[in-house]
Amino acid sequence: ESDDLLDPSEGWRATLFLAPEVSRQGGAESFYLRAQGDASTYQSLGDLVLAGRVRAATIQGAGIDDIAPSRRLYGGGGASVRGYGFQGVGPRDTLGNPTGGASLVEFSAEARIPTPLFGGAIEVVPFIDAGSVSRGSTPTFGDIRWGAGLGIRYKTTFGPIRVDVAAPLNPTEFDSPVVVYVSLGQAF
Repeated sequence: ESDDLLDPSEGWRATLFLAPEVSRQGGAESFYLRAQGDASTYQSLGDLVLAGRVRAATIQGAGIDDIAPSRRLYGGGGASVRGYGFQGVGPRDTLGNPTGGASLVEFSAEARIPTPLFGGAIEVVPFIDAGSVSRGSTPTFGDIRWGAGLGIRYKTTFGPIRVDVAAPLNPTEFDSPVVVYVSLGQAF
């Protein structure tokens, strides 16, 4: 129900994803269900657009060690919690590598502020994101990672070109102090 695929300014979007899966390891099979829900809303206040997003996901029916690492849930990055590297939010092994989890929660809010630069083609976008990935299938909120930053959008006829600069607000020893993302379209 949003007004544009790459640059929405009014309306909302909602997605529910359910996928039964099987993982085979050491001759044993584990059956489980991956479920993810996403919702975002967009509200114009004159030329200003306020946007918000929430995401929740869970894997039910198998322990984390019975789920292939490629099928686990990960957070962090330009379409997730900005301020952290790709898959940089959540559990890590002893070497600092992301291990993924069986549940995820994320929240994002941003204001898309128009400017007169380049005939109005430039927007300034302050944002804040938060998210957590847990090993268990029920999300926990004890280890939420927060990121905030400022983005620039250059509006083109095929959609905005996005450059976001973000910092983790509660970094771990594995996180960079600043992360830059470049993409086509809005973050959500």
